[in-house]
Amino acid sequence: MAQSPQVVLKELKEKKFAPIYFLEGDEPFYIDQITEFIEKNAIAEHERGFNQVVLYGKDSNMGLIINNARKFPMMAERQVVIIKEAQSLPDLGKEEAQKLLISYAQNPLPSTILVFAHKYKKLDKRTALSKELQKNTVYVTSDKIPDYKLTEWVLQYFKDISHDIEPRAAQFLADAIGNNLEVMTNEVGKMLINFQEPTKFTIADISKYIGINKDYNNFELLKAIGVRDAVKSNQIIHYFIQNPKSHPLIPLFALMYNYFSKLALIHQARGASEDQVAALIGVPRFVAKEYLQSARNYKLGKVIDVFTYIKEADLRSKGVDSGSMTDAEILRELVYKILH
Repeated sequence: MAQSPQVVLKELKEKKFAPIYFLEGDEPFYIDQITEFIEKNAIAEHERGFNQVVLYGKDSNMGLIINNARKFPMMAERQVVIIKEAQSLPDLGKEEAQKLLISYAQNPLPSTILVFAHKYKKLDKRTALSKELQKNTVYVTSDKIPDYKLTEWVLQYFKDISHDIEPRAAQFLADAIGNNLEVMTNEVGKMLINFQEPTKFTIADISKYIGINKDYNNFELLKAIGVRDAVKSNQIIHYFIQNPKSHPLIPLFALMYNYFSKLALIHQARGASEDQVAALIGVPRFVAKEYLQSARNYKLGKVIDVFTYIKEADLRSKGVDSGSMTDAEILRELVYKILH
């Protein structure tokens, strides 16, 4: 049965190591975190020369991996064998290699920590290999954080690193960066260099240290559209057009689609309280209040029309029926249609 990355990391920090870890999924952040922690902490630094082996999938095969796993440590309590990019193992899909791994998983060497970092892919859960690994290893599936849970993730992440962040700032950061956790944590890390003590971060801090303009960003554009503020919307669009590399269209279209999807859910849950709406669309209560106001500004029929406008704009940005329209013209037309 799959375990959560957070639980596994907690156990590792308590020095509870297992014989085999199989880490898979389309979110590499936690796979990298677990792999790196084992690589740096499972055995002492002076023991790694003889007792730590790092292999790469495309340059390895299952026979080589199992042979290394079956070796005994040299003058140490344990050894570590890590297979990075395990999804590139050339024989992982072959029956003979799978039998080798299943056999080892059923009777692993207790003095070996064997780690498979199988990123961007998942094994077919119906196969004998997947079933045996789930039964006999620490099996972690690392999934992408859904957009509606990203603000919550940011809030928890700051707590985990002994800091704090205002809920609006967490939403601002989530909307500005999106659910690429590696990019998110790298940007936060750059900001933290400037703070030695535990700090509660604000939108102003993020704007200053991460470089996201606090007045002209995707978050503010959606707020302006939500309250049907045409002047502010056009000011932000003008800023985007002057800085096209920092504000690509495709991610913006995805955010718009998610925003209006939440409005559609609110219309479906007609009469729901602020707390109920917050739970339904996965946002803090104060944000739910803003979405309820936007839902009053955009009736369900208009929301459905907006989905069509976004789809048309997305296709045009990819060269379908766009004529000679520039990205700037596509964005201006889309926002005009939404507002009017």
